Amino acid sequence: MSRSFKSTLLLIIAIISSASVLAEGAKVEAIGACGDSGASDALKKALETKGWRVSLADGAYCEIWLRTSVPAGKTEAPGAVYTTLGESTLVGVITFAKATTDFRGQPIKAGSYTLRYAVHPADGNHMGISPIRDFLVMVPVASDPNPDSQFKFEELAKLSTKASGTNHPAALSLVSIDSAPASPKAEANETNNIVFSVAIKRPSGAPTPIAFVVKGRAEQ
Repeated sequence: MSRSFKSTLLLIIAIISSASVLAEGAKVEAIGACGDSGASDALKKALETKGWRVSLADGAYCEIWLRTSVPAGKTEAPGAVYTTLGESTLVGVITFAKATTDFRGQPIKAGSYTLRYAVHPADGNHMGISPIRDFLVMVPVASDPNPDSQFKFEELAKLSTKASGTNHPAALSLVSIDSAPASPKAEANETNNIVFSVAIKRPSGAPTPIAFVVKGRAEQ
């Protein structure tokens, strides 16, 4: 066995071990209302007064506040899974305790971002990124003050570049889920991405299960 092969093998083992440690240490705890000074009063009022902190083995990673009631909508895009969410609908807000990356591996600064539903275009720039086409697009809270705003995909993508600092929007991949857990949870999936699962409230009163990757990236 060559020295270079051994080095590569050790590196792969170290990466897998590191991801496993983070996954094993994932936990979710209830916290108070969103208090980010950059968020508008209207945005804060649209969020539940109780949020959720996701911590990993190395400490607090992010905090999530869901919208009090996510409006009814409809998505007819082929391949979409969350078909009862309308394009650009606000789902919640996420705050990262430290710099991280989105699902494309783009750098994301510590701070707070709105989470809006979108279906990525079926083109060469997005094919193969995720098993499903559904994403949550991130926009800095200061740039998204009105929770009821509606955007075309191109408009939302442009706003989101303020989060990514690139020509691509900053996004977290949604994950298919059959039913919501009894209480919010964070755990590793088959690719060692950390997935947050929860139920969002709808005007009908019936909760809708939703899950999305909060830490991890698309397989290369």
